[in-house]
Amino acid sequence: MKLNITTEAWPIAGKFSIARGSKTEAHVLYVEVSDGTHTGRGEAVPYARYGETLDSAVAELEAVRAQVEAGIEPVMRPGAAGNALDCALWDLRAKQSGIAAYKAAGLKSLSPLKTAFTLSLDTPEAMGAQAYANARRPLLKLKIGGPDDLARVEAVRTNAPNTRLIVDANEGLTLADLKAIAPELKRLGVVLIEQPLKAGEDEALYGYDCPVPLCADESLHTRAELDHCAGLYSCVNIKLDKTGGLTEALALKQAAKDKGLMVMVGCMVATSLSMAPAMIVAQGADFVDLDGPLLLARDRDHGLKVTGSILSPPEPALWG
Repeated sequence: MKLNITTEAWPIAGKFSIARGSKTEAHVLYVEVSDGTHTGRGEAVPYARYGETLDSAVAELEAVRAQVEAGIEPVMRPGAAGNALDCALWDLRAKQSGIAAYKAAGLKSLSPLKTAFTLSLDTPEAMGAQAYANARRPLLKLKIGGPDDLARVEAVRTNAPNTRLIVDANEGLTLADLKAIAPELKRLGVVLIEQPLKAGEDEALYGYDCPVPLCADESLHTRAELDHCAGLYSCVNIKLDKTGGLTEALALKQAAKDKGLMVMVGCMVATSLSMAPAMIVAQGADFVDLDGPLLLARDRDHGLKVTGSILSPPEPALWG
């Protein structure tokens, strides 16, 4: 077996901003695992919020290179490095066996998915303009995190009157902020509020009956945090970069469903190679947020075909 590790930068269409900052490029980790005949590919996005960088993710993979090249699948911590390797191995096994990854995951088919489209954090006027340009999309996700949050949501609602809305605070609110804004968000037709409080402070949500369902993102990485989150949230956002790959993501989804939680399957800003394995997890999810490639200026060859907000299943030339 041969392990190849590289890093890549993909230009974003314009600028992408959340409560923590802005970026104009998506920096991804790209992994190939080859048996000499077949090559499996995986992609992931290290996230500074979780103490990851491209360099640290590469170092994690270099530390297990000998195991991988000896045909041993290493145990890795949850995160981007593990995700890239896990997805590359799924892809390799699919190519070796001729059995599509979705079938190996227990699915009979892989259906097209309707994804949310994310509106970058900006002024209310600018976010209203973004909403107007995307008003025909069935689901918009707004990044918030500042004193003008309600004005932002109102501007989006005015310019996209028939669209379902998700609000994502990326840990940018306090409990007092949430209590003040949540009734207004319900009035404006928001169907979900994602990660309002900081992950280490979300115990404050215990006993709070929010008028809009709450979704855990930064608070939940793997099944290890699920019991904690089940008492505070009604939905969980599963991202392969958090779980450490498709294997744990599938297990987490089933465990969340067993607890009666709604499931969102999300992503980082990345190419279609990151979205392809996530589409397996997203089958039957309550919310799908796999718009990463839609936010890029260009995508990888053989990228997912997108019609409006509908993602088609990946071609074998891409993944799986």
